[in-house]
Amino acid sequence: MAQILEITKEDTLKTQIMYKANLSFTQLNEYRQFMAINNLITHKTHEGKGVYATTLKGFNFIQMYSELRQLLKTESSSPKLKVSPKPRSKS
Repeated sequence: MAQILEITKEDTLKTQIMYKANLSFTQLNEYRQFMAINNLITHKTHEGKGVYATTLKGFNFIQMYSELRQLLKTESSSPKLKVSPKPRSKS
């Protein structure tokens, strides 16, 4: 979803999103529908063509997603901790 939002920062045709995000037509339609329902992208007409664009909520999603990735990147660079498997209870 973050990749689609990045692609649609500027008005983008559906086929362009599909190719840039390397998605099938079916996959794109599922993401598009979910993202439209959740107000992350919007559909509009630009120069007579239907295009998709990231909404303000979508831009906020991108920002939070970027911050989360940065946080995880920082955390993953710390020394690796070994976690013992949880012992099984005896039946």
